[in-house]
Amino acid sequence: MRKLILKTAAAALFLPAATIAAPALANQHAATSSEAPARVATYAPITVAEVEAAQRAWGDALVAISTTYDRDGHAAATRLAGQVIDSAYGYAMGPVLFKPTLAAAPNTFRTTREGALAYFVGGNSAFPDTGFALKHWRSYQMTNAAILISGNTAISMGNVMLTDASGNVTTVDKTWGYVRDGEGRLRIVLHHSSLPFVAN
Repeated sequence: MRKLILKTAAAALFLPAATIAAPALANQHAATSSEAPARVATYAPITVAEVEAAQRAWGDALVAISTTYDRDGHAAATRLAGQVIDSAYGYAMGPVLFKPTLAAAPNTFRTTREGALAYFVGGNSAFPDTGFALKHWRSYQMTNAAILISGNTAISMGNVMLTDASGNVTTVDKTWGYVRDGEGRLRIVLHHSSLPFVAN
């Protein structure tokens, strides 16, 4: 089993512009001072390192939204959550297959940006959410069961363990799907999350 273990400080900062930037292709020659900066083609194969970087960015962002909420309030957390969604998810490309951990019918699936934002921070009367990102998260740990790469798409599956300010740990099962956008950056286009099964 491939493990990805990360922890963030309570004062973690999120920089939207650097969220999921794809590295240059390994076989691309180094640019000279007279050449434009290297750019990843939209069809370039995704790497395991890129997927893991995207996962770290997501975890860092969740903690940042939560700590921003605790420090600066709901409006600030909502602004940051909007930046995170725009930087990490593919809503600008079309519907995203987003099934959150604690979403019930008729709002089980959040295929729109509005639905995703409501899930993370609440405050939208069309969605009965209290805000998953507002639960005082302080750190996370991720364990990938596997990462499947097929050209310029990738899917990861595993667990995310979230620790709140009181030290309580919540474990969720996560599946993420990624594609490149027109700028060569990874975008989440599939996000399925559920609580682990517990036998009675």
